[in-house]
Amino acid sequence: MADSSGKVTVEVDGHHLQLSNLDKVLYPATGFTKGEVLDYYTRIAPVLLPHLADRALTVKRYPNGVDEKFFFEKNAARGTPDWVRTVNLPVPGSTKNRETIDYVVVTGLATLVRLANLAALELHVPQWRIPVRARKPRPDLIVFDLDPGPPATIGECCEVALLLRDLLAEDGLTLFAKTSGSKGMQVSAPVSVADPELTSQFAKNLAQRLERQHPDLVVSRMTKSLRPGKVLVDWSQNNPAKTTVAPYSLRARETPTVSTPLEWSEVASGGMLRFTAGEVLQRVAERGDLFAGTLDDRLRVDVTRALATRE
Repeated sequence: MADSSGKVTVEVDGHHLQLSNLDKVLYPATGFTKGEVLDYYTRIAPVLLPHLADRALTVKRYPNGVDEKFFFEKNAARGTPDWVRTVNLPVPGSTKNRETIDYVVVTGLATLVRLANLAALELHVPQWRIPVRARKPRPDLIVFDLDPGPPATIGECCEVALLLRDLLAEDGLTLFAKTSGSKGMQVSAPVSVADPELTSQFAKNLAQRLERQHPDLVVSRMTKSLRPGKVLVDWSQNNPAKTTVAPYSLRARETPTVSTPLEWSEVASGGMLRFTAGEVLQRVAERGDLFAGTLDDRLRVDVTRALATRE
């Protein structure tokens, strides 16, 4: 029930949350409101939450909508209640290794709803889970961010994704694809490594190999002058300090697009492959979580031997 200020108090998993400004438009081009953002994240939670579990969260907050200023937030926001799980960790990649961040870790629907109420439209996670005790983060995923340089489009990204799938299959890895929700794609595979640096090395090796084999389609270097008409296979996302947008996260584009898991038949067909919140909810109802395999421990492959044979 709304109070005199228009705020609404709801109970989620035993926690009382005060929601505000539900009619506020966060996507002006379509009139998509904060209330609709909350509704989307509540309904997508069953498939989204497993992909956020035990991962240090970074959010992009758009308090006045996608056309206005935003900010990244890694530290838990001021006023975060005690029931929200936070984990104090060294900043990955810190040269002094002394700086720390109180990361939010999403443990359930209540935390997700609270974040949505803060206009945290985008949810970004690393390729590692919260380390046990004092160990360094150990990746459990390898990811390639496929970024098309105009006039290349997501169609060319699909071609590269299929090439990567076949290359990784040679080493026993199972690749899963999703749209970025923006202009490109990401492909990920579950891995198991003893050395946290290995996934980055392995990914760089594959990206460079693909560039040599398909120089008119693929580039593995960030240099902007090399990218027009090609797909950047960004292997650097495997750096422990970096994050990638989570599957099923909204994106702060003109319309409420979503980073959407794909079937390989869709990738092979190409096309625009652009899905909004309502479409993604329908896809999940019909197809389930197409990215669930990235969480399957039975599919994890140690890339150590594969890297040794590649080099």
